[in-house]
Parts: sequence; C-alpha cells; structure tokens
Amino acid sequence: MNLNNNYKMQYAAMPEGNAIQSSSLGAKKVVLGFSGGLDTTYCVKYLSEDKGYEVHSVIVNTGGFTNEELNKIEAHAYKLGVKTHTTVDAVKSYYNSIVKYLIFGNCLKNNTYPLSVSAERLSQALHIAEHVKKINAVAVAHGSTGAGNDQVRFDMIFNIVIPGVEIITPIRDLKLSREDEISYLKSKGVDMNFDKAMYSINKGLWGTSVGGKETLNSKGILPEEAWPTQVTETGMSNLELGFIKGELFTVNGEKFDHPVLAIQKVQSIAGPYGVGRDIHVGDTIIGIKGRVGFEAAAPMIILKAHHALEKHVLTKWQLQWKDQLAQFYGNWMHEGQILDPVMRDIEAFFINSQQNVTGTAFVQVQPYRFVVTGIESEFDLMNSKFGKYGEMNNGWSGQDVRGFSKIFGNQTMIYHQVLANSRES
Repeated sequence: MNLNNNYKMQYAAMPEGNAIQSSSLGAKKVVLGFSGGLDTTYCVKYLSEDKGYEVHSVIVNTGGFTNEELNKIEAHAYKLGVKTHTTVDAVKSYYNSIVKYLIFGNCLKNNTYPLSVSAERLSQALHIAEHVKKINAVAVAHGSTGAGNDQVRFDMIFNIVIPGVEIITPIRDLKLSREDEISYLKSKGVDMNFDKAMYSINKGLWGTSVGGKETLNSKGILPEEAWPTQVTETGMSNLELGFIKGELFTVNGEKFDHPVLAIQKVQSIAGPYGVGRDIHVGDTIIGIKGRVGFEAAAPMIILKAHHALEKHVLTKWQLQWKDQLAQFYGNWMHEGQILDPVMRDIEAFFINSQQNVTGTAFVQVQPYRFVVTGIESEFDLMNSKFGKYGEMNNGWSGQDVRGFSKIFGNQTMIYHQVLANSRES
C-alpha cells in the first residue's frame, strides 16, 4: 500500500477484535463490511449460501455505536452464518487521520455540512481493506446501492489499497429493491425486523445524518420527532473550549487525554439544545443533487469556535490561503479522494498553520442556536499595544498612512490615468 508515513502509522496496527484466521478447506474468503441492516444481512446469505464464499464480516465503529449495539450486531452476524466477525474500534484513528484536518480547515461542504458521513466512510473503507489483507481474502463486499456516494468511496479505496481483489456489491449489481431483499431473506428463514424505519439515521463522532421523505424533494424540513437528539434543555449554557495547536483538549476547564473525548463532551452538553441541525443540499459524486438532514452540535460549535480563535491569531494571508485550500480539501474528501497525495500536502499546510492556534474560545448555547462571544490567547493579534480599530494608532503616524495610501494605490492610479489619456486622444 503506497501511503505516506502518516497513513502507514494509522492503519498498520489497527485493533482487529475477535478475528480468526482459520478457513474452511477450499472456501473462498470474502470480507464483508457489515452494519447488521437489511442490505448487509442480505449480503451474508447471498455470498455464503448462493455463491459459496466463506464470509468474514467486519464492522468499523467511527463513533456511532454503543457496546450493546455492537454486541447485538456481532450476535446477528454469527446467527446468519459468518465464519468470523470483527469489530474495529476506529474512533481515535478516524479523528487522527481525518477529523483533525477537517477542524484545522474549518471544513463545511457548501458552507453547511461538516462532512459527517463522507469522512467516516473513508475511514471504514481503509480499515476494511486492511482486514482483507490480514486474512488474505480473495474478495471484498459492501452493501451499497447504485444510487449514492458510498459505492464510489468504497470501490475507489479498495481499488487503490487492495488492487486485484474482487469487489462484490450484490445490492447494486442485482438491482434489488427492498421488497426483493425481504422476500429472499424470509425464504432463508432469517428472523429480523423488516419494518422500514421512517427515517434513515447514520451516527458517528462527527455528526449524524437523517434522511426521510422530507429530504427527497427540494422543499421540506424534518419534523421535530425525526431528530435523533430531542431538545430537552431550555436555559443557557456557557462553554469554554480550550485549544492547543488547533486541537480541542479542554471543555469548561476539564482536561481530556484525547480530543475525541472532548468532542464527545461538547456533544453531551450541546446536543440537547438542538443546535447544529440543518439540511444539506449537495452534488453527489455521480452527478445528481440530493438533500439530507443532519445534526452536528459538537462539530458546528467546535468549527466556529476554532475559526474564531484563528481569526485572532493568524495573519490575513494565512486565513485566506487556508480558506481556499480547505474548500478544495473538503470537496475532495467528500468525493472519496483521501489517498490523493495532494491531501497530504494540504494537511502539512494545515498543521503548520496551527502552531499559534492555542487559547480559549467562549460560547453561549441556547435552544436551536449558539454564539461565539470571544477568545483569549497569548497569540492574539488584536492587541491594544499596536492600536485600537476605529479609535487610535500607536505604531504609525498620520503622515505614514498618507504616504502608504499613495504608494499602495499607485499602480491602479497609473492604470486609470493612462486609460483617461487614451480616451482624450
């Protein structure tokens, strides 16, 4: 795998849960990215009973599952007949290799969406690919349909990291409807809840997506009951977010060993206020537009607080180039191009830009809204020693500014003078 040192370190020694490397004589091994839902449940039965594969399921937790949920998914997988099931705890590696840079870049897709699902799919694909190599599987499978972004993200990562390994996508290739899948599973004696939930929910460390009938059209907002986190707080909370070189390590004075824990703390405080809810309208990789609801209390607050701190401690040209690079970085990430070497180049710029992004941002949180009220930092460039905006200056004289203004506009003055002379002639 031709990855730089950062990605080699992140994915070379990942926890592999209860993986077993035994194999049935002559059986072809396939690694299936497994969530326990209808699509991946179908994949297990189809691959094992219809196609004769030895199925090794793997679920990659990027912050969206409790231990109880993971245990239920494991039990479900074994009941379906998988040879082994592996649970990968990828929350910290997901932060270290992806989320951290989304914060450094203040990345929001179309100035709205914190790239919740698109970012975690890449982490999941990388871990699944590593599991394929670990057990020496001949094929890898996922339950994506042919209508969304995930199929491209998974396929692209697999083609790059495990070239030559067959990619099997039963739902996409067989063009199966939900009814087709249910009928097939019932014929196989699978006992599970086939009732379709009114809303499709995907939860992770960096936000939760919510899809429903209201997001299938260009007009409509999700009703209150559709949001996974209900509003239970009515007053106001003050948050003090402490950053060290761009990473969040303290919340209201409480220090955390890893930023993941700080993010989870912010979410536990701000989520019940209903902040960070919105509808994202975006262009899919395959060229169609779509809408999806999302709630991301912690990501939205952290991004805005981090950006406020940056606006005080970075120069204007650092901010401008960061904005330009971040827009490209977020878009390219969304489209699955995490392994493009240009992403490592941009990440290097981001890291260097964060050397003075240390300080505290202050945030007021109320139901459905929040506001960043200010920052404190030893690197704050808004320093009264050098002048007060709109009031007085200490570092220059009025005559200095008079001369500067004349020189600063000199070339444009010459342009307009020449233009005026040419018209007169």
